[in-house]
Amino acid sequence: MKVKTKEVKMKKGTNKESAQLDSGGNEVKKIKEVKVKKGRSEKSIQLEGGEKEAKKIKEGKVKRRSEKQAQLDSQENEVSKKDGRSGHFEGEVDGHPVSDDGQPTFKDVEESTSDDAHEAVEESDSSEDEVAPRNTIGDVPLEWYEDEEHIGHDISGKKIKKKEKQDKLAMFLEKNWSRIYDEYNDEVVELRKGEIQLISRLLGGNTPHAELNPYEPYVDWFKWEDAGHPLSNAPEPKRRFIPSKWERKKIVQLVRAIREGRIKFDKPAEEKKFYHLWGDDSISMEKTRGLPYIPPPKPMLPGHEESYNPSLEYIPTQEEMNSYQLLPEEDRPKFIPQRFPSLRRIPAYELALREQFERSMDLYLCPRVRKKRINIDPEVLKPKLPSRKDLKPYPVTCYIEYKGHKGAVTSITTDASGQWVASGSTDGTVRIWEVGTGRCVRMWEVGAAVQHVAWNPLLQLPILAVSLGHDVLILDTRLGSEEEEKNIQELLHANAASATDDSDKTSSFATWLPDDVHGGLRLTHFKTVSSVEWHRKGDYFSTVMPAGESKAIMIHQLSKKVTQRIPFKLHGLPVSSAFHPTRSVFFISTKKNIRVYDLLKQKLIKKLETGFREVSSIAIHPGGDNVIVGSREGKFCWFDMDLSSQPHKVHRCHSKDITGVAFHRSYPLFATCSDDCTAYVFHGMVYSDLNKNPLVVPLEILRGHSSFNGRGVLDCKFHPRQPWLFTAGADSVIKLYCH
Repeated sequence: MKVKTKEVKMKKGTNKESAQLDSGGNEVKKIKEVKVKKGRSEKSIQLEGGEKEAKKIKEGKVKRRSEKQAQLDSQENEVSKKDGRSGHFEGEVDGHPVSDDGQPTFKDVEESTSDDAHEAVEESDSSEDEVAPRNTIGDVPLEWYEDEEHIGHDISGKKIKKKEKQDKLAMFLEKNWSRIYDEYNDEVVELRKGEIQLISRLLGGNTPHAELNPYEPYVDWFKWEDAGHPLSNAPEPKRRFIPSKWERKKIVQLVRAIREGRIKFDKPAEEKKFYHLWGDDSISMEKTRGLPYIPPPKPMLPGHEESYNPSLEYIPTQEEMNSYQLLPEEDRPKFIPQRFPSLRRIPAYELALREQFERSMDLYLCPRVRKKRINIDPEVLKPKLPSRKDLKPYPVTCYIEYKGHKGAVTSITTDASGQWVASGSTDGTVRIWEVGTGRCVRMWEVGAAVQHVAWNPLLQLPILAVSLGHDVLILDTRLGSEEEEKNIQELLHANAASATDDSDKTSSFATWLPDDVHGGLRLTHFKTVSSVEWHRKGDYFSTVMPAGESKAIMIHQLSKKVTQRIPFKLHGLPVSSAFHPTRSVFFISTKKNIRVYDLLKQKLIKKLETGFREVSSIAIHPGGDNVIVGSREGKFCWFDMDLSSQPHKVHRCHSKDITGVAFHRSYPLFATCSDDCTAYVFHGMVYSDLNKNPLVVPLEILRGHSSFNGRGVLDCKFHPRQPWLFTAGADSVIKLYCH
């Protein structure tokens, strides 16, 4: 009976298993899904913070498993006791089929596998089981929430407040290096030991996992046996190509047929000569090879004023009509609006036929030309000059007046120290003034009108050259020290007698004589001397005699008392001369142009074409490469000798003759004076970069002199160290203008 019951139970168990298998595993899937859902729900509970509940569920599950296992073991023991053996067993215990060795059948295996799957789900590290981010703002820059108290909103719309951030100092004192602040989720994450080891391996340049061996032995997976590969896959070279003999013969036949005309190609289709009568003219004109079509100007569309019944605001009043009659004909309105009650009352246009005829004549006689007009604001074309405030300092106001001369002051000059200024006048006197106080220190009565005065450029040689009539006086100002005075006396009186007895050709040019009256030297010329200019070394000076013809310009050496004529042919009437400030170059200005000579090589370097009617004065820039030329027309021009022989800029600033121009030695300033009783001060910047042109900016107009006998300001000179300007006027006054 026991054996039968076993067989019956085994059949029942097998029937149950077959029923489960026949059902297509639906129940198994349902059980697995339910248990997986339970596992996920337990996991979600654990992630949401219910750790205690998850522990309880796990403890209950372990108890259930232990109870089930104990029950199975007790049943197995009972059966073995009844049978009297502990062999294999197969039957049913509590409704579950059990084998003879005590192992559960398919159903229990299914339950156990489902439990194991449940544990695998719990321990899974997939992205679905990760902690949901607390930050609900998405991919929004966190800087937007810097000044806010929250960081996003929850599912109910409530603000998620930020956690209170721990002080940096407190975090440092804790020395818990395994904690990292997650700025995105606003929480502190504590790294596990495995994560720290992984990070340290990455920082050390190793593989993340220690189990991975990056240097495993190479395994050749390819089977080389019976592998037929070529030695090279390179394409065939062109040198191995053998052209086909038959193709060559065929090409020769085709070429002969084309030459003989047996093979004809399709000719391009001829264009139709007719055109659309009512079409646009531009279509037909574009195809022709003639001039491009220029459409006629379109008339403006009529506005409210052209209406036959316009509003009252467009109709002019009688006063406006009378004002139209006072305007010039070209400024009067072409159309005056009128008001008519209906279209029938509108009269015919009086000038209709005349305007049609004039328009037809314009179209017939006046060919239209396409003009490319560029709409440019005229203000944009003006050069952008710097502000006058940025160009300070420069002379602005009159500070001191030097009065004492009774005639017009024709020339002024300053010494190298800037402490003294000398002046010559038509009253026959030469005076030396103290710049700071305006006091007259020295005065010489030379007995003739003074044409020009020039101070020696050397500081240790305070002597003065004065031109009057045919003579040039070298005066000792006695403003130096005792040693300097001794050197000056030796220089002015040594070998004076021998210079007069010289029978050389130079004696016919000028005569060196001692001047006992004024305590200096007198250099007598054969013509009237108009100007005197010193060389930068202070030993040479030049004189200009406009009526001297070929001997009009002389160069004198003070130390040797020697006079020589320049070895150049003069072209025109000389006006003035000047030495180059740094090189052995000599400038000679005639009435039309300026010639630049090299004294060492004795040849012409450059000829500057002024384009003026008559040149009055010149001035050399301290750099030596730029020249200012004044004229009798009230214009002055700026020459850049490195650029061209033509003037770089021409300015017309004075209404009368320009009498003098001058450069400042150290400041980027130059000035011009004129007979219109004004002196203009300019900013003249010369750049070392050859790509930049000189910058000329007008700064100030200095007024204050009065006109006398049609003459105004006769000369101007800059102070050697300060941005001050001295002006000499025909009103016998010298003025000092300061910044």
